[in-house]
Amino acid sequence: MRTKWLQRQVDSIPATLAPELRIFVHSGSVVRWTLVGGVGLVLGLSVLTLGTLPVQWAILLILALGFPFLAMMIGDVRRLLLAVIILDLPIQLGIHLGYRADVAAVGANAGYDISITTVCLVALYILWLTGYLIGVRPQPRPLLRSSLPFAAYLGIVALSALWAQDSTLSLFEMVLLIQMFLLYIYVASSVRTRDDVTFIVVVLLIGLVLESLIMVAPQVLKLDLHLPSLRLNSALNKVPTDWAFRSVGTFGSPNAAGSYLSMLLAPAISVLLTPLRARYKWLAATAFGLGAAALLLTFSRGGWIALGVSCIIFFVAAWRRGWISLGMMAVAAAPVMSSALIFQGEIQSRLSQGDNSRVTLIKIASFIIRDHPVFGVGANNYAVAMRQYLTPEFSNAWLYLVHNTYLLIWAETGLGGLIAFLSFLFVTIHRGRQCWKDHDRLLSSLALGFTAGLIGHMVHMQLDLFHERLPWQCLSVFAGLIMAMSRMHDAHPAQQSRRATEPVRCDQ
Repeated sequence: MRTKWLQRQVDSIPATLAPELRIFVHSGSVVRWTLVGGVGLVLGLSVLTLGTLPVQWAILLILALGFPFLAMMIGDVRRLLLAVIILDLPIQLGIHLGYRADVAAVGANAGYDISITTVCLVALYILWLTGYLIGVRPQPRPLLRSSLPFAAYLGIVALSALWAQDSTLSLFEMVLLIQMFLLYIYVASSVRTRDDVTFIVVVLLIGLVLESLIMVAPQVLKLDLHLPSLRLNSALNKVPTDWAFRSVGTFGSPNAAGSYLSMLLAPAISVLLTPLRARYKWLAATAFGLGAAALLLTFSRGGWIALGVSCIIFFVAAWRRGWISLGMMAVAAAPVMSSALIFQGEIQSRLSQGDNSRVTLIKIASFIIRDHPVFGVGANNYAVAMRQYLTPEFSNAWLYLVHNTYLLIWAETGLGGLIAFLSFLFVTIHRGRQCWKDHDRLLSSLALGFTAGLIGHMVHMQLDLFHERLPWQCLSVFAGLIMAMSRMHDAHPAQQSRRATEPVRCDQ
């Protein structure tokens, strides 16, 4: 309306007085230059503001400013949003609303988890629903049947809030799990082509390379650099002094960093066995080399064990399929063995360290499970229930949530919750095993890598505590992608067989 008013005012001026002004207004240049000026003003003010903001808010502002330009470059808002979610795995940029420092001190989920992933999930589901309502193009149907084990676990967690001592803590857990369930549903349902699979794998590898560089560079350059967690109110914003020699990256915890790295290294190797183009294989090789070095520098014994398990499964299965030879396995193991020899003294010292504190934590968990074997004490209520079992024998013990995810789930949600959680994991592994036995070299190789990484993570969960957003988000992306690849082959088995040896063309 203002533009039309401006045009009428300009038209009332004699042509001899303002011919250039008439051409400028009628060509639409006013709107374009006003838009350019407004964008420039916003960017200028934002740059001036960055220096005064905390690092977390500065990163958030940069992402918000860069999002429109990335959307124009990629040309697909859905893919861009999904890429942001995947890159948020190492970044973990978010906040806990209603933060409870008392339970955060012992490792419980301490607030309503709101993050970049939350915002992107809301946007993705709005786009999905809008597509259904206006019928822009065929929309993927949600895979509800395949998500029943995850849904069952979510339902048991919700029910456990009824008898929880602190129901607010259970709501913290529910908010997180609902987001992860929606992420799993979206990945499993929306990934429908080989290009979609390749896009997700490439973004995962890019995230792995960037995070590994952040972790390895300070050690190589001898810099005393420890980044705080990017969560605005995380209990791990300050790195403990006993972690000074361990790389933590952007995670705030060496065990969390070890979990992320060990899960992604087997999928990185699997890319080398696919018919993808050379540039993707170079990216995968770089990601594996840097990721293995970063994992070593975390000195996470659980992460080392998880990587060992996943690599053994991957190499044995690939060798039995005839994809690799013993010589190729030796070449792949050479960088890891070389790094182990360089840090031989540190590794031996780390492996020889006793850890009686974990035995104490398991003992407390066994007491809770003994008294609440069927229903548990309520989701995310372990920290509260633990106080009743702190007898004088634990007066000098380090008190934290038990460093065994399965025992924690059993203690909080009972036997039903543990069975539902294990069912979700085993169903995912079963679908991955079915997919890696197929003849499509791309999907089979990637399914083997992701399934091996998931099995390694399951072993790691027996040794460490993984109940926050990072492990759940990794698990949801892995399980959703495995389910999507399995569904793709189930839908078109003959077509996939013909494509088994065809090179994949993915130019994203």
